Amino acid sequence: MNSTNHSPIKDELNKNESLQIWWRLLRPHTLTASIVPVFVGTMFALTHSHINVLLFLAMLLASILIQAATNMFNEYYDFVLGLDNESSVGIGGTIVRDGISPKTVLRLALTFFAIAMLLGVYICVASSWWVAVIGIVCMLFGYLYTGGPYPIAYTPFGELFSGFFMGTVIIGISFYIQTSVLTSSVIWLSIPVAIFIGSIMLSNNIRDLDGDKENGRKTVAILLGRKNAVRLLTILFITAFSLTAAYVIAGILPIWSLLALLSGIKAVDVIRKFKGKKSSLEMMPAMAATGKTNTIYGFLIGLSLLISNYV
Repeated sequence: MNSTNHSPIKDELNKNESLQIWWRLLRPHTLTASIVPVFVGTMFALTHSHINVLLFLAMLLASILIQAATNMFNEYYDFVLGLDNESSVGIGGTIVRDGISPKTVLRLALTFFAIAMLLGVYICVASSWWVAVIGIVCMLFGYLYTGGPYPIAYTPFGELFSGFFMGTVIIGISFYIQTSVLTSSVIWLSIPVAIFIGSIMLSNNIRDLDGDKENGRKTVAILLGRKNAVRLLTILFITAFSLTAAYVIAGILPIWSLLALLSGIKAVDVIRKFKGKKSSLEMMPAMAATGKTNTIYGFLIGLSLLISNYV
């Protein structure tokens, strides 16, 4: 690597060393997409029955490991395909900036998958072996998101798949392993969370639009154009908040869940941060704010369900 080859973006991004290199590989700002669904699904289960804390922790760790492994597959395959370089924004950068072997990243991703599978065995023994089938499908799509001959992330369906599997499916599993049933209400409940998770992916694709377009991707952001993609993001936010209010009125969610509408403040901040921005580095705060919107919304929904169980 040529040490004299610097760029403002590289200097801005390449600030952390030692163990923080591995922390960045996990892309911690994206892990909210794996934590929120398990928390929400488990808290909703608490309104129906007692919960098994060990099952909750096992499900939470397995979900985080699958998300982290998916991020690593993304890092590995984008490098193999020549899509990442030292100035790429939004990546862990362990390969192109820190010199970590691509094979090491791939092995670590597979190790995370293996640990998640062991946790899955415990979850299945305590609940149902049908969970294993769904879990394997989730891991398969986690790999296919950026791996395989036709990566989902390079198509217009990335937001849909990520929202469905990380939102609806994970919430459904988290609820089922605690209650042994799957109700229509938990499916309805999962939709706003799925929308917010899909919005994280959309926000990421809006930020990376120019580079993705050059590399032949066909994401929704590219097909719509940046301005229309931001408008779509706005519509998704409004839809998620409207559904939340409708669920409270319909009795699916308790009145306390109106607290989750406070996360709309951060959602407005996301749109504001995107407006007028053109470079990937300028849009990084908007991307981070999208993840925070999901975190705040999910925490407040889960908290509202917890409160309703004891009030």
